[in-house]
Amino acid sequence: MSGVVKKQIHLGVLLYGCGHHQAAWLMPDSSIEQVGKISYYQSLAQLAEKGYFDAIFFADNQAFKGMDSSEMPAFWFDPIVNLTAISQVTKHVGLVSTISSTFANPFTAARQLLSLDHLTKGRVGWNLVTSMTDQEARNHGMSELPQRVERYKKADEFAAVMDKLFLSWEEEAFLHDREAGSIIDPSEIEPIHHAGTYFNVHGPSTTPRSPQGKPVSMQAGASKEGIALATKYADAVYSVSWNLKQAKTFRAKLDHQIQQSENPTKKIKVLPGLVTYVGDTYEEALEKKAALDERLPIETALKQLSFFTQQDCSNWELDEKVPFLPPVEEFTGPVGRYETVLEIIQDTDPTVRELIGYLSAGGGHFTLIGTPKEIVDQMQVWIDEGVADGFNLMPPTLPGSLDDFVELVVPELQRVGLFREAYSSHSFREHLGLK
Repeated sequence: MSGVVKKQIHLGVLLYGCGHHQAAWLMPDSSIEQVGKISYYQSLAQLAEKGYFDAIFFADNQAFKGMDSSEMPAFWFDPIVNLTAISQVTKHVGLVSTISSTFANPFTAARQLLSLDHLTKGRVGWNLVTSMTDQEARNHGMSELPQRVERYKKADEFAAVMDKLFLSWEEEAFLHDREAGSIIDPSEIEPIHHAGTYFNVHGPSTTPRSPQGKPVSMQAGASKEGIALATKYADAVYSVSWNLKQAKTFRAKLDHQIQQSENPTKKIKVLPGLVTYVGDTYEEALEKKAALDERLPIETALKQLSFFTQQDCSNWELDEKVPFLPPVEEFTGPVGRYETVLEIIQDTDPTVRELIGYLSAGGGHFTLIGTPKEIVDQMQVWIDEGVADGFNLMPPTLPGSLDDFVELVVPELQRVGLFREAYSSHSFREHLGLK
């Protein structure tokens, strides 16, 4: 290892179906038969732990994706239930579940997260989202999703209630003193008495404070409201950045919002999504991407593009340039991905076929193709530029691409002094270097 002490990067991995590339399940060696088996996710988590990852992460969608024959039903298990099973076969890796403030009950969510945090002695994080589809809303007694401003107002109150519940009492209040006949010290436990616009929660939590203080709070929204929410509550944020320019823009927006906040010195970790194709040579890595792209289901890819742009792209000519798209200021859908689509168009002036190729693995995240050294060199640029504290890996195939990263890229990161060679801490909060 180099004698120069370098900033250590953080690594998470977003586990999704057979992998993030839309053609992953169609490959001859795909894991499609395994997506409904808990042993599959346990093995993926163990692979991430073998690579000393900070955390594994599950996104969520509360509507069944699978009514269309080509859509991946990737959200087979509830993420907290899945992570609980995974916790029993891992010892160190952090466990991050997505929670929707639009649909969840904060008391139940806090209780579940604290329970898992005690079960794992402090390895839990949660990713706060406001959800994205009317399909999900219809499963929760709503005809459609509330408008973004309304969703984020509710999310703000949700996060505040969660924090109150997380900290409502400490284990020291559990006396279990047989001689005195006292089980609990009631003077150390106070109800939270939250009465708000969206939630009325008396409290306290039924579960004491986390072994790590409280579960690590993550956030993923790139809109103005999303960044404001992250500034108030997040310890770390997931971000979508296609290139260094976009990564710099996101970091600048986040830093500006922090400076305007009540805590202008707050530090928030930024973890952009990262898609990697790794080979012993650049050509070998490129062949891995080409093999997936050749099997890309065009109809599914156009459906994803339609969602990202909030318009019908099904009749767009594949080998023509992308039609005009309005500026982001006029867009009312999920802003982060739309900005990425616009950035890819500006960078590459693609045909529709080329655009959906770029978006096919994860929706336009930072994509690196090459040898371990080439990939690590580019990762280090983002670290040195201060736009990333680490990355959230989005493997095109699972377990293949994750195995490539663990076996090939992690040793190179270790060789240049960017990444741990063993776990030196237990809690997720400690992995990230948070207070």
